[in-house]
Amino acid sequence: MLNSINRFELDLGVRYVRAKRRNSFISFISMVSMLGIALGVAALIIVIAVMNGFQSELRARMLAATSHIELKGMDGPLPDWQRFVPTLKSQNEVVALAPYVQGEGLWVNGDVTKPTMIRGIDPQAESQVAQVHQHMKVGELKSLQPGEWGVILGIDLARSLGVRVGEKIALMIPQGTVTPAGSVPRVKTFTITGLFEIGWIEADSRIAFVHIADAQRLYQLGDAVTGIRMNLKDLMQAPAFANRLAPQLPSGYLISDWTQQNANFFKAVQLEKRVMYIILTLIVAVAAFNLVSTLVMVVTDKQSDIAILRTLGARPGSILQIFVVQGTIIGVIGTLIGLFLGLLVALNLNTVVGAIEKLFNVTFIDKTVYLITELPSKVVPADVMMTVGMSLFLSFIATIYPSWRASRVNPAEALRYE
Repeated sequence: MLNSINRFELDLGVRYVRAKRRNSFISFISMVSMLGIALGVAALIIVIAVMNGFQSELRARMLAATSHIELKGMDGPLPDWQRFVPTLKSQNEVVALAPYVQGEGLWVNGDVTKPTMIRGIDPQAESQVAQVHQHMKVGELKSLQPGEWGVILGIDLARSLGVRVGEKIALMIPQGTVTPAGSVPRVKTFTITGLFEIGWIEADSRIAFVHIADAQRLYQLGDAVTGIRMNLKDLMQAPAFANRLAPQLPSGYLISDWTQQNANFFKAVQLEKRVMYIILTLIVAVAAFNLVSTLVMVVTDKQSDIAILRTLGARPGSILQIFVVQGTIIGVIGTLIGLFLGLLVALNLNTVVGAIEKLFNVTFIDKTVYLITELPSKVVPADVMMTVGMSLFLSFIATIYPSWRASRVNPAEALRYE
């Protein structure tokens, strides 16, 4: 419960905020400070939400085509991969695993050629370690049958090649066939049985799925595979699991997790998020420190009032608290307005962006550049609380000097010419 003197200081500080001042310019500067804080807080919440959403969405789309953990050989395929399966399945963290074969190739359709990454999979096992089956636009994974030489293409790859489901297409691979004239690339004809669209341009424009048995024959691996892919209960535990399992593997084997497979990209996103937070924090700081000039002018305008309060017995500390309350209220109101606007836009970002794109006939997200097709947003409560706390702290710090100056006003000097 506030005591009487604190109640007095609070009431007077609130009254100064609400009162119509004789100097309208001071009121205008106060409003600008409040709006500046609001816009800075809103911008910070929106941008950080977009960065979080971008990182989360891209991670989800990458993991739709990849797995949490991959085990493969350093110098080539794994001929004895079956002996690892019991050990891997016995790990509590492992939910499912699937062998795969991976190789490079070149699709040829008339005059059109496109490089590709061939991934040989077991359709049933693949559905447990990745989510490609959830992104099928035409057909399904089980359409891949051994010996039928079927292929499922990314939708962007199919468009660039100008092919549709049911048509045949030739694949040229670098592993050549030896002839009297030398080594020549081998060519195999596949039938397109399905199309997928993950929304990640790297997968949609490059990856092609075939049955693992066909891939083994194509790359002449026999029973060997390129590696084993694993899905864990908690993807965030993948680095710790990989570090724990690595010492148990024989020499010549490599284990990697999803953070290592795209390490540079995720580090770049995290660095960009930090830099953007610092830049936008400076905007909030500039708006918050506008309170300094606002309160200095208020103190100058209210010198006679301060002097009268002092002659009535108000302590310097009370005067200081009155102006701290006034400046803090301006900061709190600006922060709350910014919080409301920021959350309103961040939680409805796609609607807002879609309306702007339609109104001005522009495109903000080019999937060939940003790897995704829409602007994501993810509001993290901890980030919002940190933003609000930072804004309130800066607003409070900005009130200290003007309030201290008000407490040092000499009543005799202030009333000399009144």
